[in-house]
Amino acid sequence: MKMHPFEVNQHQCQCPGSEERHPPTILFNILSRRHYSNSNSNSNSNSSVATAADRRGQYLVPKICHCDQRRTVCLKEPEGVCQAASDVLIKTIRFMSGLPSFRCLPQCDQLTLLHNSWGPLFVLGLAQDHIEFEVTDLPATSILKRILLNASDGGFEMEEPAMPTLARVHKLKACLQRLRSLDLSPKEYAYIKGALLFNPDVPGLQTPAFIEGLQQEAHRALHEIVVTLHPQDQGRLTRILLSTSSLLTIPHSLISELFFRPVLGQADLFQLMREILSPGTVTKDPGAESQRSKRCQ
Repeated sequence: MKMHPFEVNQHQCQCPGSEERHPPTILFNILSRRHYSNSNSNSNSNSSVATAADRRGQYLVPKICHCDQRRTVCLKEPEGVCQAASDVLIKTIRFMSGLPSFRCLPQCDQLTLLHNSWGPLFVLGLAQDHIEFEVTDLPATSILKRILLNASDGGFEMEEPAMPTLARVHKLKACLQRLRSLDLSPKEYAYIKGALLFNPDVPGLQTPAFIEGLQQEAHRALHEIVVTLHPQDQGRLTRILLSTSSLLTIPHSLISELFFRPVLGQADLFQLMREILSPGTVTKDPGAESQRSKRCQ
């Protein structure tokens, strides 16, 4: 199945002059005319003009279109896709909480690792469960609504563009395509998730040395299972590591806005993830939250 079936034929580039080729700079034209006039002074004037025009045409470059980077999109069928995405997110968090090595970490480290790694692990879950989705143009009314909501919240969500763009969705789908092309086994997926989850370089961890050991264990286990399942494919581990490293370039905001904003509205997604991770331990009391923050520092 094609990864980018985004009705490309129905979209026309909206960049000004998109159908025209940009002329060279003024200085380039002046120097070019001088060169052409000298080199063709003894030729027929008509053929000279034609030759010069042909040569100048070789330097005309097409305009680079940035429509995909500005074009905001949303899910084409949000009901089914959002439900599937919610199932993947729940399984992702339960994977974390089901690891004995994760449960023995301090709660502050658990939340820090959750906050850092839920995005890449979620994308791995999309690939593993073969979740397909299509996008379409975001209605202008939705764009205005989101801008007004951000403004009413003091603009705290505007540290980076929150609304998904076509370019970012294409990047996400390219990551999914690379992962699926590897035809990973369930054990390979599990060890990749462990290696991404236990990242000792995340700022604010209380037990980075212990977490580094867990990551090394996950890497060793991944290497062993790859060698066992694919003894003749010596480059497989490298391809896996390269494919998974691209997951770190997918913004969390893209995932939350594309898959969860349609159903959650302005609800705090991370607050919900915390509740799934540790049911009954999350409180909205400001005093309790303040005390928890002090203990984490």
